[in-house]
Amino acid sequence: MAYVLKPHKKLAVISALLEGCSVRATSRMTGVHKTTILKVLVEMGQKCESLMNESMRGITCQAIECDEIWGFVG
Repeated sequence: MAYVLKPHKKLAVISALLEGCSVRATSRMTGVHKTTILKVLVEMGQKCESLMNESMRGITCQAIECDEIWGFVG
């Protein structure tokens, strides 16, 4: 039987990642395994994509402004 992550743990994982914590740091802080954190991250990405595809229709843009995007390669 697969272990289901409780909603409060999932929220803690997502909150830590949104604050910029690494997967390893999030694992140490929450006690959730790194593989599980990555699965939560993929799940949230898919839900965000679905939400954007449903709600962002018929929008025309003349200019797009983006904030800095930081990427870390390890």
